[in-house]
Amino acid sequence: FLERTARVYPHRLAIVHGTLRQTWAQTFERCRRLASALQRRGIGAGDTVAAMLPNTPPMFEAHFGVPVTGAVLNTLNTRLDPEAIAFQLDHGEAKVLLTDREFSSTIARALALMTGPRPLVIDVLDAEFEGGKTLGELDYETFVAEGDPSFAWTLPADEWQAISLNYTSGTTGNPKGVVTHHRGAYLNAVANVVTWTLPQHPVYLWTLPMFHCNGWCFPWTMALQAGVSVCLRRVDPHLIFPLIREQKVTHMCGAPIVYGMLVNAPAALREGIGHTVQGLIAGAAPPAAIIEGCERIGIDITHVYGLTEVYGPAAVCAKQEEWADLPIDQRAALNARQGVAYPLQQDVTVLNPETMQPVPADGETMGEIFFRGNIVMKGYLKNPEATAEAFKGGWFHTGDLAVMHPDGYVKIKDRSKDIIISGGENISSVEVEEVLYRHPAVALAAVVAVPDPKWGEVPCAVVELRDGASATPEEIIEFCRGHMARYKVPKQIVFGVLPKTSTGKIQKFQLRQQFRSAAAIE
Repeated sequence: FLERTARVYPHRLAIVHGTLRQTWAQTFERCRRLASALQRRGIGAGDTVAAMLPNTPPMFEAHFGVPVTGAVLNTLNTRLDPEAIAFQLDHGEAKVLLTDREFSSTIARALALMTGPRPLVIDVLDAEFEGGKTLGELDYETFVAEGDPSFAWTLPADEWQAISLNYTSGTTGNPKGVVTHHRGAYLNAVANVVTWTLPQHPVYLWTLPMFHCNGWCFPWTMALQAGVSVCLRRVDPHLIFPLIREQKVTHMCGAPIVYGMLVNAPAALREGIGHTVQGLIAGAAPPAAIIEGCERIGIDITHVYGLTEVYGPAAVCAKQEEWADLPIDQRAALNARQGVAYPLQQDVTVLNPETMQPVPADGETMGEIFFRGNIVMKGYLKNPEATAEAFKGGWFHTGDLAVMHPDGYVKIKDRSKDIIISGGENISSVEVEEVLYRHPAVALAAVVAVPDPKWGEVPCAVVELRDGASATPEEIIEFCRGHMARYKVPKQIVFGVLPKTSTGKIQKFQLRQQFRSAAAIE
């Protein structure tokens, strides 16, 4: 994709970052230099190159310059603690580490904690960030300048060759290293175009971390469509809306929390934006209220679903023409479903995990979501047992519980570990959260199980209120009673800041641990 676009559209803009404007010809040359410099340092097939970088040009370039050498790109989650980073550098056997000064304190500690050989550390000095320390032997620009601008751009000999290593968020123990391959990466990059009817030369704002599932394959998609990547170091409505206005951003991606920030931002920030922005939303099942809010502020949302093991999104809630005539609440409810398989993914379905048979398409019978196709990982690095378990029965097991609707669309009910079993009744935490998001004072909500002497466990809601809004626990409980069966109503409302991952997913396991600890003390 990169080589073709640099040849066909050499002078078109590829990257915007602060005052930097970089064409596709320049980007291709820099990626060739990066690949050459890596190769001269002995990096080749099967080696790991790690990147601790925000959404800046070097991170974009690494998605091309690293895999073309045959090496595997390991994008590190920039919000992880030093212990987790050290584990990943050791487990992935990183030979080279590209790291931004913003994360120097974390990386310095992680390097000290490593038990294996220290990688070659290359510091990225970004003009858009002041501070931090240099830790490495040389800086990124010096390293890239070492490379040959006419480096031979060769394709992998085998499509099954590994292209990237992404670590899952481990809720207990060490995370698993997801190994993906060139075939899946290019198929999902193309599927992004087909699914979203992405035009030539889109202007794409990097609200989604490139470290997360390789930015859902969008670095490669941007090369395919000769688009413009508008870089963004930090997700902040005060930065996002001006960029949308000034760069005429057409497309963006993110978790529900990102869109929630935009929906709840002061209206003055949106002034002067007269065009519609296309948005992909994924992560937790998006509340219908978020989808409605996006429509109101000029963001046309398409809901996608997936996991690290399937390259990010591999299912989409494909919109039907007749939905457009429905009231906004009904339309949002339909669009909040996880949907159907990506065009280049073989299948997504809901099966009984015990029998591996399809559940009835009645919108009621719960099963587990399974994927099958080329857009599925090779397996977990150095973990054959977990790999075998994940593919048992010839499908990839997601661990997400869902129903199949009569129209063939999948709808998540919960993660298997998040289902609340109260007095023998299954309660979907997602379903309760949907109602909470309807309350005008609620900005974010998470529902988890807490121990109960009578029912075994009952739902408890942790709520972040909108800026300037107020509500009492009793008021919110009463609101819930008007919208759901009484046994599903949260027995307790706690106001506070929800723990989140770097991609905006709410970390329910932390909430569960907090409540268990509180119960033990009592």
